Amino acid sequence: MSGAQYAVVARFDLKPDGVEAFDALAQWRIAQAAANEPGLVGYAVHRIDGEPLARVFYEIYRDEAAFREHRATEQTAEFGRRHVPFVQGPPRVEFMNVLLSANGLAPRP
Repeated sequence: MSGAQYAVVARFDLKPDGVEAFDALAQWRIAQAAANEPGLVGYAVHRIDGEPLARVFYEIYRDEAAFREHRATEQTAEFGRRHVPFVQGPPRVEFMNVLLSANGLAPRP
């Protein structure tokens, strides 16, 4: 496990009638993470231009251990249960270690 910051990108494809509820749930999840997860560096939900039913979560953690702590929270489990009716299927999730960055996210060479 690296000591460098750790990032996760998750893409959700929403059902047309689930957009409003999913966005409200995502807002709740971000607020919970910000208030309760000291290892969280940044957490944002994005809309994709030209794809109104797509949402992308971009999460940055202090390190991989902080991400594991995030995954173990009841709020993460609750989001996992509650988002299902609003999406077309499971999210596409990618796990990343910062390699290079212009703003100090990466370890110095």
